Amino acid sequence: MMKNETVAVVGSINYDIIFKQKRLPEIGETYSADSVSFCGGGKGANQAVQCAKLGLETYMVGKVGNDSFGKELLHNLSSYGVNLDHVAAADSNTGLGVINALENGSVIATISKGANYHLTCEDIDRSEAVLQKSKIVILQLEVPKEVVQYTIKLAKKHGCYVILNAAPASELDEEYLKMVDCLVVNETEAGFYAGKKVDSVEDAEAVCGQLAPFASDLLVITLGGKGSILYSGNRLYRIPSKKVDAVETTGAGDSYVGALAYSLIHNKSPEEIGEFSSLVSSRTVMKIGAQNAMPALSEVLESPNN
Repeated sequence: MMKNETVAVVGSINYDIIFKQKRLPEIGETYSADSVSFCGGGKGANQAVQCAKLGLETYMVGKVGNDSFGKELLHNLSSYGVNLDHVAAADSNTGLGVINALENGSVIATISKGANYHLTCEDIDRSEAVLQKSKIVILQLEVPKEVVQYTIKLAKKHGCYVILNAAPASELDEEYLKMVDCLVVNETEAGFYAGKKVDSVEDAEAVCGQLAPFASDLLVITLGGKGSILYSGNRLYRIPSKKVDAVETTGAGDSYVGALAYSLIHNKSPEEIGEFSSLVSSRTVMKIGAQNAMPALSEVLESPNN
């Protein structure tokens, strides 16, 4: 495929254990979940899967452990069409996530970084050819900070459009933040970078101008059930969420990012980007899990909300 159809995702690959339960246990209490699911996760891998399911040529750059979890994750990613030529095995456990999915659709997660934190700048150098051929490079913050910053610089050297999903929120040098083309944050992350609480749509709108220097093309603030805000060229777009029966929200934000990349590659307007990304992520929350729940392009186009 040509450069304008290719995406490289540099980030985390986790094995997720998801407990579906009515509530969280009290301190000292042993509480029985209603069900348990096992599936692929990690923000990087999730975003790569959504890109691939939407038909983009997608390369994953990351690390798994040399264990059974890692082998299963690689098999799953490959089955979704993600290229794994630049995923290596580390002398560590595979990244692991334990997720509590509650009845109201909210989730609480604990992760072990594992092999994700064995990704190095040297690994990025070995993946330079992938960056060189990619139109878009997607990053998150579940791998070491120095790797994220190094990748941003190298991606810009090769003329890539850089999407940074700054999650979980952590300090990055301003020099590198200003190289980002599209910054994607949720309410909590927006508050972290703005240095103030963001609890409402109005709060999110108020910090757009403050965060805009870290998104030379497009700023996206996702607001869960309250929709999302896109800010581009001093224009603000408020996109409502799609009303669906949410089962659980694992991977919804990652699904949004994958759809965002697809929309950018297809030169959609900010409003169209928000609408399409919201539609894709709304399909993801209708099933348990992340990668398996993410819709293919055909499913999205058939959606009555499309």
